[in-house]
Amino acid sequence: MSLSTKRAAELLAEQAAEADLLATEPVSQWRLAMRRFRERKSGMIGLFIVAALVLMAIFAPLIAPYEPNNVLIGKEEVDSRDSPCVHVLGCDAETPQHLMGIDGNVRDEFSRIVYGARVSLTLGFFTVTIALLVGSTLGAIAGYVGGWFDNVIMRVMDVILGFPSLLLAIAIVSVLGPGLRNALIAIAVVTIPAYARVMRAQVLSIKESDYVAASRALGAAPRQIVVRRVVPNALTPLVVLATLGVATAILEAAGLSFLGLGAQPPTAEWGSMLASERNNLFTAPHLVFFPGLAIMITVLGFNLMGDGMRDALDPTLNK
Repeated sequence: MSLSTKRAAELLAEQAAEADLLATEPVSQWRLAMRRFRERKSGMIGLFIVAALVLMAIFAPLIAPYEPNNVLIGKEEVDSRDSPCVHVLGCDAETPQHLMGIDGNVRDEFSRIVYGARVSLTLGFFTVTIALLVGSTLGAIAGYVGGWFDNVIMRVMDVILGFPSLLLAIAIVSVLGPGLRNALIAIAVVTIPAYARVMRAQVLSIKESDYVAASRALGAAPRQIVVRRVVPNALTPLVVLATLGVATAILEAAGLSFLGLGAQPPTAEWGSMLASERNNLFTAPHLVFFPGLAIMITVLGFNLMGDGMRDALDPTLNK
């Protein structure tokens, strides 16, 4: 049996199972989406990666053997940029164990990687939350009201989209000043247009639906219609976009920190850790490899989870 024939048979089986489930008991679309998501192996792998990163960030004090800014000079016999030492892999038992080595300031690299998850995930989640709230609000109002207000809002979004996102974020941070808070604001600003345009497109199609017309005929206020009828039915693509947006926000935050515009020393942030050791790629490659690997795994996890959610929430992809 060819791969295409096998895949078609699997899809038919999934659709038959969903039909049986709907016939036996009423099932919401979100429950069906979660069922489809659990059947996507790549999505489940992404969810596992994200869950592991979140747990690592929450329990960082229990996982990390040292404080992230704890300088080990005079406390242990270690030197700047020492290679990783893992006892189970043959490292001398009398040598202090450092799973990812020592950085240029004689701090434990593994501890800084673990605590860096807190900074990156917090920045990613908060950035997407701000952009989602502001962008979806502007898009919903613009799509429902229409007219000159819609034109003004969308033209402003077009102007923002006309600049490369990272370049515009750099310009905003340069004006506001370097720092994590200003980096968060800058990334949120350049991300708002994506959510505004998606929400506006959804509202334009939903506001002509029969149930919206019925609510309007019954005398419901425009605000009630938007909040209770339009927005809840427009959230599906925004959920997928927000999941993928966390990965983009983390990557852009790391880029700003790499340029010295984001997290400032001694904050344990993966981008700034890369920047501080970029000139030691050949003499101490572990100090560049591990922060880069952490960024790659985080972005991969959110992208896999976002792709799985897109497949699960879009019925046309399951036919």
